Amino acid sequence: MSIRSVIVGCGAHLPAKIVTNDDLAKLVDTSDEWIQQRTGIKQRHIAADGELTSDLAIAASQKALERAGISGADLDLIVLATTTPDQTFPATAATVQAKLGMLGGAAFDVQAVCSGFIYALAIADNFIRVGQAKNALVIGAETFSRILDWTDRGTCVLFGDGAGAVVLKAEPASEEGVRRGILSTHLHSDGRHRDLLYVDGGVSSTKTVGHVRMNGKEVFRHAVQRLAEVVDESLTANGLTQADIDWLVPHQANRRIIDSTARKLSLSTDKVVVTVARHGNTSAASIPLALAEAVEDGRVRQGDLVLLEAMGGGLTWGAALVRW
Repeated sequence: MSIRSVIVGCGAHLPAKIVTNDDLAKLVDTSDEWIQQRTGIKQRHIAADGELTSDLAIAASQKALERAGISGADLDLIVLATTTPDQTFPATAATVQAKLGMLGGAAFDVQAVCSGFIYALAIADNFIRVGQAKNALVIGAETFSRILDWTDRGTCVLFGDGAGAVVLKAEPASEEGVRRGILSTHLHSDGRHRDLLYVDGGVSSTKTVGHVRMNGKEVFRHAVQRLAEVVDESLTANGLTQADIDWLVPHQANRRIIDSTARKLSLSTDKVVVTVARHGNTSAASIPLALAEAVEDGRVRQGDLVLLEAMGGGLTWGAALVRW
């Protein structure tokens, strides 16, 4: 009997501090109008001093576990996607594991920047499919504000902090009727374009944390092309068409990229979950944050076909198709 991963709980957490575009205009040469026209962002949440990536991850995970009706002790896998871990090592997932009371199984981090949640979801899904896990927690959590150059208006206006999480449960795949759960995941990367979006620091190179550097125009061009390709790939793999999609939950990088992807899918904007105006780009946290909101407010319902997609530094990109 084949096994499928079913999402049984979602959770999200955002830091209390909100920074508006007008606040940023006091720091760099920018304005609310300039930021909104180019990105669609109005505000973002910023972690407080001493508030760690693991703190955000734990808060989101506790909500996801509560909605799934299980405890941390029931988990046998945690995969945490982050570019901003608490420490170089151990993995931030290990801190989350301890705080949630998970005593067995495995917990580790995944680093694929803004595509991180899709990568983590694919890994956890594969663990479940081959029988190595029954209850998995997948987290996207970031304190991206810690790696921003607050004098660079091209990057500091884009990002925010936050965390989202989902609980996956192993269930027998339905042999009849609509298949429920994660239908497929699709991952890609192309290291030839690593210099388009990167951090200019690291333990092995400069021994400093560094700051985000980005060629925005080129990243935008690649995003529009690659996301369209991976969306088509995921639909073709499942014998589905664009018309079958009920909800698009994209990485919340830029409103223009989101709108462009929706147009290529011939998808109405009211079928796209958009949180970028309030959250900014929260990197690996953006998809689970948006998904948790859409599930919580009732937009995503049982039986809906939900497409998740993202592109990030590396370059990395990917998609996941889920039947709710």
